[in-house]
Amino acid sequence: MVMADPPPGPGLSSWRDSKSQLIAAVRPLTPEDTVRGQYDDYLDVNGVAPGSTTETYVAVRLSVDSWRWAGVPVVIRTGKCLPVTATEVYIRFRPPPHDVFGLEPSSMVNTLRFRVYPQAQASLKLVGKKPGAAGWALRQEDLVFAEQPASEMRTYDRLIGAALSGKRWLFARQETIESCWRIIDPVLGNVVPLHRYARGSWGPKEADSLLPDGVPWHDLA
Repeated sequence: MVMADPPPGPGLSSWRDSKSQLIAAVRPLTPEDTVRGQYDDYLDVNGVAPGSTTETYVAVRLSVDSWRWAGVPVVIRTGKCLPVTATEVYIRFRPPPHDVFGLEPSSMVNTLRFRVYPQAQASLKLVGKKPGAAGWALRQEDLVFAEQPASEMRTYDRLIGAALSGKRWLFARQETIESCWRIIDPVLGNVVPLHRYARGSWGPKEADSLLPDGVPWHDLA
């Protein structure tokens, strides 16, 4: 929903078209773009089969073959027993192509963040000059421009209600679902190795290899 182009026509049907076009442009995953993990002691959970290779953590790096998103890495991670339970979209903007002020190289960049769950929040982080006349030292300011209590309705409650009332715009079309399967089919099963990680950690360290050089994972905490 963040990456789709604006719909070409009126109504929610055209919005489903935009999302379908984006998914169709995503390349299929490869083992090199996928990291699977399983937290320690998972095999001791009641009901888990001995020797199970079911993952409790996945991180992927996606590429979109479109003019707008060519060369932009899209990295997603999700898992159980992580330090924070939250859903966020974090957009890291590229540095400007020309350093007008001759500043020293800095890892600080402008970012846009949407927190979807558990609370609804959006913030814009801007890099600017520290106040004062002592040179061009940089700092980041986090500008929260929208913060409202999230709905008490959980995601699947909303979907079930939409299905009962015939609201199709929340659901994907058949060709979109088939495109999703095309993306993940090459890494299903045990094609990708399973790595261990500790409860309360951010997952296996192997997931760091999916990030661009010098860019850390966004800390949801």
